Amino acid sequence: MLNFFQLIIIYAGIYALMSIGQNCITGYTGMLSLCHAGFFCIGSYATAILCKDFGLSFWASIPVAAVLSGILGFLIGVPTLRLKGDYLCIATLGLGEIIRTVATNLNPVGYTSVPRATLFGYQFSARNKWPFIALVWIFVLIFYILFQQLAHSRLGRAMAATREDEVAAQSNGINVTTYKIGAFVLGAAIGGVAGCFMTAYTQTVNPASFTFMVSVMVLCMVVLGGMGNGKAVILGALIVQFISYFPQLVGISSMIPAQATQIIYGLCLVVLMIWRPQGLLGRDKYRYGDPRSTKEKIAGFFKRGGAK
Repeated sequence: MLNFFQLIIIYAGIYALMSIGQNCITGYTGMLSLCHAGFFCIGSYATAILCKDFGLSFWASIPVAAVLSGILGFLIGVPTLRLKGDYLCIATLGLGEIIRTVATNLNPVGYTSVPRATLFGYQFSARNKWPFIALVWIFVLIFYILFQQLAHSRLGRAMAATREDEVAAQSNGINVTTYKIGAFVLGAAIGGVAGCFMTAYTQTVNPASFTFMVSVMVLCMVVLGGMGNGKAVILGALIVQFISYFPQLVGISSMIPAQATQIIYGLCLVVLMIWRPQGLLGRDKYRYGDPRSTKEKIAGFFKRGGAK
């Protein structure tokens, strides 16, 4: 049981990274994106190719994966900026599937036996999971702190203004296009980093693992915890992973069909959306708890320094 519990914690950390990236896109600027599985795929393949084919280390693959995913986020963000709501959701869903299909056609079987990550001569192994757990969650903590600082900065307030009311934001001099593209790039880069950790742990990459359901799951984590709240999306990742693996964790998986787990997971989301639609922890009060109108918020934003 301990071994399986450790596995859940590792996957929860990896998906927490993805949730932080999704929160930057959906929670901060309000864009409903469903292509995070594509960024995840790019990061996973970048690590596999660089480590196995080119002999580079896991650490060298992280910035490469982040840059490649960020570039992809830019290429996706630019043509979809004119779309909103359901139309943006459908467009990003299609783009995510394009990435997976391209990966499948280029290498249908994926990669196996990818070299494990090492740090100062120590090799992370599947036997002793605690060091890898610490590594993943240290990165989660780092990105959480960085994005909290971003959320409370002038840039973060500009993103919040963009999400609340684009017209009002533009009328007050905020370049909505710049912040939307920037959110896509940052969110995509974090998704790529999460893919690096997945490959480093499993040592395999399979294109069938990056279906649109991965993007849906990540979005549910963000909504479940509370959009725009860094702590909440990490909590959402933990909860979703524990719900997904709960039957195996308590040893009743043979008694419950696989479909029943999905039903339980769906029911939990339905009940939560009825009971607490803002998520378990709600929005970040620092940014969203102010009862003033949008125009007053934006005016206050410029009084505090504005954005360039």
